[in-house]
Amino acid sequence: MTAGWREVGDRVFVRRHRELDLNCGLVVGDGGCLVVDTRSHLGEGRALAEAVRSITPHPWAVVNTHAHFDHCFGNAAFRPADVWGHRSCAAELEATGEQQRASVVTGLREDGDPAAELVATAPIDPPDRLVDDVAVLDVGGRAVTLRHLGRGHTGADLVVAVDDVVFAGDLVEEGSPPAMEDAYPLEWAPTLTALLELVRGPVVPGHGSVVDADFVAAQRDELARLAAWLSDPATPPPFDDVTRETARTRV
Repeated sequence: MTAGWREVGDRVFVRRHRELDLNCGLVVGDGGCLVVDTRSHLGEGRALAEAVRSITPHPWAVVNTHAHFDHCFGNAAFRPADVWGHRSCAAELEATGEQQRASVVTGLREDGDPAAELVATAPIDPPDRLVDDVAVLDVGGRAVTLRHLGRGHTGADLVVAVDDVVFAGDLVEEGSPPAMEDAYPLEWAPTLTALLELVRGPVVPGHGSVVDADFVAAQRDELARLAAWLSDPATPPPFDDVTRETARTRV
């Protein structure tokens, strides 16, 4: 597929990026399209916008799956379009955006990565179309459903469902363990159980390869074991590289 896109459903595309192994999505309808997540800074956002134009000339809207920099610091590249997100996603981005920026820029500068200056100057542009539990968007005649199924990777994760494809954001991770920095580990497994009720085909994780229901169920079970370990220290830890202190961040 042109410009790095892979079609995983009828006019539903995934673009997997070398940077952070991040996935972005695109849903194309008749006369409109929806972009799922916008990358880490304005330059990456503009590159994604250009890639969208290799698929469709239609006007776009955007949805952020959550408030982490790698999924939303490119929002300004798509303005003045609507940017959808959970209500708490907007609040979290306003509250933590500068802190996220400072942490990321420090790490990039230590690595000598020129992207540091791009992140340092990225506009922090929170969603302005807010979702509480569910919203159904008309994307060029196609129904695209945004759902908050519960807390997990963050307090404000949205999943995006169209036909039989689900964009799960970082509620699902392929290629590395689920990230716990501001997670809710005791609540994550039940949220994935709710997600599994929606799965009829491909599941696009926030990072890594496209997966299926079996993968999501296995990750749900790992997270349930983590929750059991947090509740009972005698239970064997589920991940070799997750410490109790890290996992307790949001307990």
